Amino acid sequence: MPSGDGEGGNMIRIGILGYGNLGRGVEYAVEANPDMELAAVFTRRDPASVKPRTQVPVVAASKAAEWKDKVDVLILCGGSATDLPKQTPEFAKLFNVVDSFDTHANIPTHYAAVDAAAKAAGHVGVISVGWDPGMFSLARVYANAVLTNGADYTFWGRGVSQGHSDAIRRIPGVRDAKQYTVPVPAALEAVRSGSNPMLTTREKHTRECYVVLEEGADAAAVEKAIVTMPNYFSDYDTTVHFISEEELQRDHAGLAHGGFVIRSGATGENNAHKHVIEFSLKLDSNPEFTACVLAAYARAAYRLAAEGAKGCKTVLDIAPCYLTVQTDAELRKALL
Repeated sequence: MPSGDGEGGNMIRIGILGYGNLGRGVEYAVEANPDMELAAVFTRRDPASVKPRTQVPVVAASKAAEWKDKVDVLILCGGSATDLPKQTPEFAKLFNVVDSFDTHANIPTHYAAVDAAAKAAGHVGVISVGWDPGMFSLARVYANAVLTNGADYTFWGRGVSQGHSDAIRRIPGVRDAKQYTVPVPAALEAVRSGSNPMLTTREKHTRECYVVLEEGADAAAVEKAIVTMPNYFSDYDTTVHFISEEELQRDHAGLAHGGFVIRSGATGENNAHKHVIEFSLKLDSNPEFTACVLAAYARAAYRLAAEGAKGCKTVLDIAPCYLTVQTDAELRKALL
């Protein structure tokens, strides 16, 4: 396994692209990792308007090429709807990159675009990092490999989905929005019983949207745009509530989330023995937790690049030992 820090004992120099909730979370995560330092924040806004907590340069995204020798890994903190499909391949030409692209249906297309750009530039790109996709993806693979005769179930929430909230905010006429993903209790109970129920997407979750409209916006048009949005809402029972900005700030300021990955199945003669594997997360802050996962995979991207790796990777391609500052010996002693 590579050494725990930058080559020759140097710190891994991290750049952040986008300083919203996730970008601020990455700033905290970098501080919490002893082998990392924040080199710069890149923004599409006026750099003078962005004020990181740490004293680092704030650079216009258009000038990122000037920093290609000063940043080891760039963590992209944009949204999956429109930002990351363009940004990750573009910035993979300049840096090793890590993103949290979470539109599951479009991951193969995103992978191909990032892989082509990263290979051409000789960089590593790690995509779809976070908790789902990310940690939940690993849980699903491990559970499938171990319990081969079974069924998979993933439940999210109740909590705020940043990606879905961002998708709503990009609809014309929307000033701000929060989206909650809510598991259907009866479906969760049926899965935990080990009965392997056949559940549609609509039967497992509902989606609740709280939307602040721009003045004069057409509420009916906005609601239709939300509930018919493919990959986000069209497959779910979705409720849209139009509220004031004051109500949104007062009642929906939190960013908690979480969920469950469950695989149930059977072994033995006539499938006599039932088993349930469950992995769960309960998060006070979705963006701060996601940022912690991004930081760990930034370390992996740095190490892989140092070994000469090129192209796109996902969490399924990267061995766990690349994620941690601990040595092989320390891992065997403490965590194995």
